[in-house]
Amino acid sequence: MNAPSTASERLDHFALFDLPRKLWIEMSGLEQKFLQFSWKLHPDNFVNASPEEQERSLKRSSEVNDAYRVLRDPVARVEYLLEIEGARKEGEHKQQAPPELLEEVFELNESLDELRRAKEGGADLAALQSRLETAQQNFQQKLGEVDELLQATAQQWDAALEANAGDNDRKAIMVRLNELLNRRSYIRNLVTNVEKELQ
Repeated sequence: MNAPSTASERLDHFALFDLPRKLWIEMSGLEQKFLQFSWKLHPDNFVNASPEEQERSLKRSSEVNDAYRVLRDPVARVEYLLEIEGARKEGEHKQQAPPELLEEVFELNESLDELRRAKEGGADLAALQSRLETAQQNFQQKLGEVDELLQATAQQWDAALEANAGDNDRKAIMVRLNELLNRRSYIRNLVTNVEKELQ
């Protein structure tokens, strides 16, 4: 197992845990390595160390925690992989409605506007809330479908790595992963907006 990196030789999260850049990770192995690092970098082990060594230990511990947090979350792991592969930049999310959802999104936004106006006017909200709850369930289902597609495409990425696929094949998979992440982000935001209005 690699030692946690110093600032001058910062490893990516996968390398930090001695993992290939695959999207399927055995969670028990990841957790075991994390616990080993946590024990090794625990402040009690550096009580008699110099202030500089204590500071380095805290920094390395923070890097390990960040890496573990990202790698244990399947969606964050995909985002991170795309980022380190140069296929996605931090904060670069295309918030466009997927074309096949445009009509549903338009209707949802109209319903949200109606609900806001009804709340302000003190009108009966029951019918609107019921319509929005149905829309929320529909988009929640779509979110699940996108997650399934994301998982299947992640498996394609892992298979391409194992087969030493060429750059073009890997880039095509990364484009698809990016599209799915953007779609997921858009739908998740819709679900969140509806949840907020229904409260």
